[in-house]
Amino acid sequence: MGSTDVTILGQKYTIKGDASEEYIKKLASYVDGKMKEVYNSAPGISPLKAAILASLNIADELQKFREDQENIAKTIEERANALTGLFD
Repeated sequence: MGSTDVTILGQKYTIKGDASEEYIKKLASYVDGKMKEVYNSAPGISPLKAAILASLNIADELQKFREDQENIAKTIEERANALTGLFD
């Protein structure tokens, strides 16, 4: 298990984990960007509230991605069933 130093919203953190340093820095950069988006839209917000709002924005993106993936999987399954039906 390695450790990687990252900076999110001006704060330095040491992240420990099995993922590569490049991957951890990529994630931290993404979170930092989301936090900065929140701060740019509400400059006086506390760091805790910014973190919560950024987390909700990221969770929203993840949920929409999951729903899109489910829809794609259903479409593929329906088309595969239709094609299979052609061979019966």
